[in-house]
Amino acid sequence: MRREENIEAVRILGLKLPTDPRWVNIAEKSIEEILTDHAFCEQKAATMGISLIVKFSDKSKIVEELTPLVAEEWGHFRRVLKELKNRGLELGKQRKDEYVVALHQQMRKGGSRDQMMMEYLLVSAMIEARSCERFRLLSLYCNNLYLRSFYHEFMVSEAGHYRLFLDLAKFYLPLDAVKKRWDEMRIAESEIMAKMTLRGDRIH
Repeated sequence: MRREENIEAVRILGLKLPTDPRWVNIAEKSIEEILTDHAFCEQKAATMGISLIVKFSDKSKIVEELTPLVAEEWGHFRRVLKELKNRGLELGKQRKDEYVVALHQQMRKGGSRDQMMMEYLLVSAMIEARSCERFRLLSLYCNNLYLRSFYHEFMVSEAGHYRLFLDLAKFYLPLDAVKKRWDEMRIAESEIMAKMTLRGDRIH
């Protein structure tokens, strides 16, 4: 049932390609690496939220909605850091996130400022959706019961962030334009995922 259930979860999140179910088995063999990568993902998410507030400070809803998101993401970063410390581990050097880099390469350059805002919001939504899907897999199928609960909380949070970024795009831009661009990004993201090597030391 694992594959069928995940396909349904992926549909709800707007993703076109589910994660290979073998990912959880690979990831839990190097959970220390996953936790380290997860910490950097949360740090980058907080940084992106701040960047969007700075770039679009005249958009009051973005400022109001993303300010608490930044605080939550930084709280997540601290929580994962604590988990690393409890395991006698250090954060270490930042890793290059090939998935996020590839997504940013799909962003359209030029156009109006509002169009660029849409690009940032939809890429952010995509990252949150994929993170949510991965956290869901860990919360359901990781053998460690503590980590199941740990990642369930992150899954719920990422689902809310995914919806928030999409809703902000729809608030500021025409619904048809958002839907069209989101569909294009979903296809591009699935192609990125299909080309990436399945590895258990990365969240994405």
